[in-house]
Amino acid sequence: KKRGNIVLSRRVLLEKERDEQKTKTLETLEEGKVVRGVIKNITEYGAFVDLGGIDGLLHITDMSWGRVNHPEELFKVGDEVTVKVLKYNPETERVSLGLKQTQEDPWNHAEEAYPAGKRVSGKVMSITDYGAFVELEPGVEGLIHVSEMSWTKKVKHPSKLLEVGQTIECQVLEVDAKQKRISLGLKQLEPDPWSLFTEKYSPGDKIAGKVRSITDYGVFIGIEEGVDGMVHKSDLSWTAKVNNPADLYHKGDDVEAIILSINHDEKKVSLGIKQLFDDPWPTIFSEFPPSKVVHAKVISLVDYGVFVRIRDGVEGLIPTGDLVEPKNEAGESRAFEVGDELDAEIANIDSQDRRVTLSMRIGEGVSIQNKPEKRESKAPKKSAEEKTGGTIGELIKQKLGDKLNVKGEDKDD
Repeated sequence: KKRGNIVLSRRVLLEKERDEQKTKTLETLEEGKVVRGVIKNITEYGAFVDLGGIDGLLHITDMSWGRVNHPEELFKVGDEVTVKVLKYNPETERVSLGLKQTQEDPWNHAEEAYPAGKRVSGKVMSITDYGAFVELEPGVEGLIHVSEMSWTKKVKHPSKLLEVGQTIECQVLEVDAKQKRISLGLKQLEPDPWSLFTEKYSPGDKIAGKVRSITDYGVFIGIEEGVDGMVHKSDLSWTAKVNNPADLYHKGDDVEAIILSINHDEKKVSLGIKQLFDDPWPTIFSEFPPSKVVHAKVISLVDYGVFVRIRDGVEGLIPTGDLVEPKNEAGESRAFEVGDELDAEIANIDSQDRRVTLSMRIGEGVSIQNKPEKRESKAPKKSAEEKTGGTIGELIKQKLGDKLNVKGEDKDD
């Protein structure tokens, strides 16, 4: 009985002390005041801090200027902390606490600490479809947009280049302390290929490269790493009418071209292949008159014929109907191949459309305007009078005679 009374007395004393401490704490609590406490409990959204008879909530967003995934990353039960009273309601006795508010906001010195152009190191904190967030210091993160990750590679997703937790170096592009934003760049650590290109090349220079891609309107050629130039289909040949550039060129082909222009604002390079040679049209009729037989080399095979090179700068088309299949060593017919050499006749030179058409059926006088499926005899056509053996009037009478007679009989009746 005495022991029970002693235990009860101790409880009463403890409760009394707690009440006194709580009263004292409540009397001294006010918003903005810095107080000390002990971590009493930890949850996913924060930690409860015993301030002395009364608990306050330290929310996860108020623990650090930096990113906190879970309060257990920073605290464990029993830790002593110094916090700031953010809100206090005497009626409900609810207290909101902040730990980061006891430290200076790092964004206050961000503009001085991270000027544009500075090379910095940071940790990749998260990756999205449009970029990666990099922590430069606790509370200060910057974004590397996907467009700032590589000069030469088309980055489909940032995760192809970076990983969460990876420490990387990058360059500060822009700082907005008020909005708490820093733009970072990864590709800026390497020389800009465009700058290197413009220092090396000028309009009129000859370049060599590989065909990277082909579109309906032109051919894209890789000049330097990260810099492509485009040859419009109208600049592929002086004498071949190119409707589809893929008829003449294929991806991976080695080609040479002349730089026609450089657009610095849009970072575009216009190229020309036909400009490697002088315009042949001023002298083409005297050099290649119709019916002249020339030696040519096959440069491309298409469904409607074969493109051949007559000489440098002069190409032409031999339509399918004007081809004569080549023979193999056994004398058997075979298909044409790029590189085959052949003799052909200049069939037509179209100065309006600027194209040259040839025929391997030498001596038949084929014209591009006709394009007959079956070749007709060269004998002159007979007139209607010659075919019927009479005049046009007699022909009409023969065709309409019966009808005229019938009408005449009706008239007499």
